[in-house]
Amino acid sequence: MDGNEILKRYQMGERRFPKVNLQEADLTNICLNHADFSHSDLRQSRCGKSDFSHATFNAADLSEAIFWGTNLMQADLQHAQLREADLSGANLQQANLEQANLSKASLCGANLSHARLSHALLFEADFRASTDQQTNLSHAQLTGADLSYANLSEALLCHANLDAAKLCRAKLQQRNPQIPWVTDLTQASLRYADLSYADLTGAILRNADLTGADLTGTILTNADLTGAILPDGTLHCPSQ
Repeated sequence: MDGNEILKRYQMGERRFPKVNLQEADLTNICLNHADFSHSDLRQSRCGKSDFSHATFNAADLSEAIFWGTNLMQADLQHAQLREADLSGANLQQANLEQANLSKASLCGANLSHARLSHALLFEADFRASTDQQTNLSHAQLTGADLSYANLSEALLCHANLDAAKLCRAKLQQRNPQIPWVTDLTQASLRYADLSYADLTGAILRNADLTGADLTGTILTNADLTGAILPDGTLHCPSQ
């Protein structure tokens, strides 16, 4: 089944397309909101600037797919394969990405506010700010997620829950002084997170909870830890 056939059936009122093969299909600039693509094959498909809000991609394979600038608000992507997918500038507000594989995916400038990413694999994922937009992970649920080697430079993570997340060797530093954004983890929960050898140069961690976190080799140069709870349970004050 190709993209034109999907669009034709959708316009006739069909919403369910489980297990369809849309590998390398072109679904650009179309509206397929509330559509169900569970367990479907969309590898290397082009879905840029489309509306997939409230769509279901449960356990679908979206490896190397292009969702640049796509609306995926409240989409269900749990257990989906998004390896090396391009989700730059995509709207993933309140999307469900629990246990999804986003390794090496590009999420530059994406809006992931209030998204559920519990136990997701985000190894080497790119969350950097784009030239005109900061990656928004505020209030995101990242409990137990693997963010090893991920690039979160200038990402907005205020109020995010990163309990027990792996951020080993992740980059959370201010990357480009010409871009006004910094990595903001204000009031984020990082309880028992692995931040070993992560780079948090210039990051804001005001009132963040780092109880039990592993900070072995972590770079915190010029980081703002005012009011943060350190791994030993002590409160960090500027005078200390």
